[in-house]
Amino acid sequence: MSTWALETTTTPGDDDVEALHVGLRAHNLAQLGPDAFNHYEEVAVYARAEDGSILGGIYGELLWEWLYIRTFWVAEEQRQQGIGSQLLQAIEQAARERGVGHAHLETTSFQALAFYQRHGYAIFGEIQGKPAGHDWYFLQKSLI
Repeated sequence: MSTWALETTTTPGDDDVEALHVGLRAHNLAQLGPDAFNHYEEVAVYARAEDGSILGGIYGELLWEWLYIRTFWVAEEQRQQGIGSQLLQAIEQAARERGVGHAHLETTSFQALAFYQRHGYAIFGEIQGKPAGHDWYFLQKSLI
């Protein structure tokens, strides 16, 4: 039996974090087979002004026939003009074109819960009080 010690840090090093990713990936490959990550892709859609500046965008990851919407933002002055809806529809279409049939994401009560629900996303989980005074929601949608 080896000797070990716990170390707690609020500034983890890149190499240490990468070691966790490598270990988890190896475990997942052992469970799912060597092709488990062959179909991973990142996908992003941007709304750009004529000068090339970003007015909004959406970024996600495609894996295991799911789109995970990781980041979605529209500039405050551009909201309520349909840009967000077009961005969401465009990334969903990009996912469909790659054989992805489902999407999931997270949002909070002060962000865009009603927006996602209007676009067919359903709540499948909730954490109350994260952050304090608000709630954290997990949503999913079938893209088929």
